[in-house]
Amino acid sequence: MERNSAVVGAVRRLRTQAPQQDHYYQRQRRHPEKDDEGWHGKKPGAGGLPRLLPEARASLVLLLYLVGLRVLVHISFLRLLQRPRDPTEFDAFRARAYLENITAIGPRVVGSPENEILTVNYLLQQIKAIETESNNVHKISIDIQRPTGTFSIDFLGGFTSYYDNITNVVVKLEPRSGAEHAVLSNCHFDSVPNTPGASDDAVSCSVMLEILHTLSKSPEPLQHAIIFLFNGAEENVLQASHGFITQHHWTQSIRAFINLEAAGVGGKELVFQTGPENPWLVQAYISAAKHPFACVVAQEVFQMGIIPAETDFRIYRDFGNIPGIDLAFIENGYIYHTKYDTADRILTDSIQRAGDNILGVLKYLAKSDNLAKSYEYRHGNVVFFDILGMFVLAYPARVGAILNYVITALAVLYLGKKTLQLRKRAVNYLKELAIAFFFTVLSWLTTLLGILIVAVFISLIGRSLSWYTQFYVSIFLYGTAALAKLIFVHSCIKKFHYKNTNEQFLGEVFFDVSLVFWSVMLALFTYLGFCSAFVSAIWVAFPLLTKLMTYKEFKEKGATMKFLLIYLLGMFVPCLYVMYLSWITYEMVIPIMGRSGSEIPPDILVAASVVVSSILLSSYFLNFIYLARSTKKTVLTLTIVFAVAFILVCSGVFFPYSSDLTNPKPKRIFLQHLSRRFHDLNGHLTKSDSGIWINGLDYSGMSHVTPHIPELNDTIRTKCEEESPFCGLPWILPVNHLFRKNWYLPAPVLIPKASAQFQLLSKEQMPWDATKLTFEISGPSHMSLYLRPRPGVTLSRWSLGDGTPFANTDGDYFVYYSHGLQALPWRFWIEMKASDEPVKGMVTLGIATHYCFGEDQKSPQLHVLLERFPNWTVLSSWVSTYDQFIF
Repeated sequence: MERNSAVVGAVRRLRTQAPQQDHYYQRQRRHPEKDDEGWHGKKPGAGGLPRLLPEARASLVLLLYLVGLRVLVHISFLRLLQRPRDPTEFDAFRARAYLENITAIGPRVVGSPENEILTVNYLLQQIKAIETESNNVHKISIDIQRPTGTFSIDFLGGFTSYYDNITNVVVKLEPRSGAEHAVLSNCHFDSVPNTPGASDDAVSCSVMLEILHTLSKSPEPLQHAIIFLFNGAEENVLQASHGFITQHHWTQSIRAFINLEAAGVGGKELVFQTGPENPWLVQAYISAAKHPFACVVAQEVFQMGIIPAETDFRIYRDFGNIPGIDLAFIENGYIYHTKYDTADRILTDSIQRAGDNILGVLKYLAKSDNLAKSYEYRHGNVVFFDILGMFVLAYPARVGAILNYVITALAVLYLGKKTLQLRKRAVNYLKELAIAFFFTVLSWLTTLLGILIVAVFISLIGRSLSWYTQFYVSIFLYGTAALAKLIFVHSCIKKFHYKNTNEQFLGEVFFDVSLVFWSVMLALFTYLGFCSAFVSAIWVAFPLLTKLMTYKEFKEKGATMKFLLIYLLGMFVPCLYVMYLSWITYEMVIPIMGRSGSEIPPDILVAASVVVSSILLSSYFLNFIYLARSTKKTVLTLTIVFAVAFILVCSGVFFPYSSDLTNPKPKRIFLQHLSRRFHDLNGHLTKSDSGIWINGLDYSGMSHVTPHIPELNDTIRTKCEEESPFCGLPWILPVNHLFRKNWYLPAPVLIPKASAQFQLLSKEQMPWDATKLTFEISGPSHMSLYLRPRPGVTLSRWSLGDGTPFANTDGDYFVYYSHGLQALPWRFWIEMKASDEPVKGMVTLGIATHYCFGEDQKSPQLHVLLERFPNWTVLSSWVSTYDQFIF
């Protein structure tokens, strides 16, 4: 009996100890040991259990924290400036007068009298007035350039340009004794059709006029010249800047440039491109700009092609081999390139801010010794970013790489030391860290997938862009759902996988998971050469500092409210900066969704970006899910907010567009009254039609317009002419891959008064087994040429670009043509090579005309139709013709 009692007692002891021995972390709930966790044997909290955060108070603090961050970001975007009292400083009121006079001319389309005569005459009048008032220490030279040329760039899938007799107004301000070197300041005074183009780019030209006025009256001489280029054909895809940099005799002296652009109407002007290389240019901006706003993240995003746009910066960089700075207004892109882009919508503070910055930088460069030797200062890229618009931090990319690797090493040292402290438990710790990392990534992926399913559903039921006018709808719809999903997934993991595990240890492990993730990202981005890796560096360095700040409180008392407040204080910088970057991104990207085409559902893009922002901001706060007493109320509240937003969005309460004249956010629609003629190999007309070709520039197409104009429905969707280049449609730019949903409403045939003339001048058989076709075209100032070689035929050479034909991904060739007021007929040739004797011709050629201004711009049918569109739309329209031939 005694022996049996001993056996029974041993079994009972084993049963008591088994759960603790089966899982080391279960034991940590009751017996935290210094050699395992680095904590004292003292048990935190009452009753020996770890103290956990109260859900309601912790959630409220976190909410207020996020709201506070958003308020600070909002304040940083305000333009609180004082008017200058010194007459030698930039005067925004005088610049505004220039702006109002330029925009009063109306739309300034290349080739129109408004652009080529009225605007040019106004600029010359103001420049000559400035010259008469200038100080004698300066000399002002004026030149009118009208270049002709051609080039190709990789833009929108393949693009070749030809321009003839376009206009540039060029002014040089230099010391009376002359200057060997110069800095260039560039703006463009032309606009797209149907818009006064106040922000893009009349305000920049007005700023340049005022800078010229200010500098010319200064008694202080410059060391180098400043060349002011008022270019007259940027909207024709960078033609005037190409004509200037490749042909003007002053360009040999240019050592750097500043390009002034716009992606929105007013606001702060963002430095979004610099270089290539030349860190001294960034230092010049930092030293001289009074109100800096610059970020290398924007530069890398733009240069990766994520935003489908180009500026004159590319021309000066690629064709002039000149380093520079690219600036653009980014606020309120909803009315960019619309009739609402008027002078009164640009705040005087925005003009003053831009003028102060650009004047300061130009003066700095014009007195800099580095300018004369700019080619000697190409020492790699530079990391630069502003701190809430107050000042800019910048350092060479190679220094940044060293700093990033040092920070990564500190994170590895922290994790390594912590692992070594566990001694015999190190393998178990690494195993649990790997499991926690897996759960974290799983939570991110499931959250992203779940939110994308919601976005797809909303797109399928026709409720896309519900957040377009009020962006916060996307936060309530996708942001709350993302957070609810993240918290729910981790709460389930805590409940079912970590059922009896010490909560403090879980808080430590999931903090380490985020640290591991950001350290890996930091090392990877640094290795790949991304200057934007500094963001990851912030998300490693400050959390390590936060860990040091909270160590004592957490070790002794557990997860208290004091611990939470200290933690939030330590995470203030990275959280604020990520929110700042996110808001800059949304400020630029959300308006672009209104003109991004009909193929990519914008809700998917916005949902994904909101989820990514949520993941970034919450990455170091997931550990609080394991340190909280409960998350039920938080998940329930977020779910209710999401459900209400989802129901309201699905019911159509949030209409995408706004007709509010004080802050319009319209739907963009493009219409062309089009007459088409198709000819066969013998020149005989085989088919012709006429109608109004309609493109909605966003994903919703005509769904919101159909109730107002019932005939604009899917029964008149445009059919693609499969055998024709670009579907046999008169695209003014090669963007057919973005706008596959378009409509063709039958209308009477229209023959413009200034009709185009097209002819084949000659056909020659070349000695190198090629056929050379020479053509001549005359017509309006805007035309597009489309080429598709027939099967078995290749286009080997042509007289355009650099002589090498540039095709898009479909194998079609696109040429954009424009000319000024007067031009000779456009003559060009192409060479074709055939593998076999072609029986159905060698090439299909289409020529489209675009009457963007003047008496041919609008037809009576267009006028009638335009009047029927609702007031929340903004319309761009003109008359076009399309002729197709086979040779």
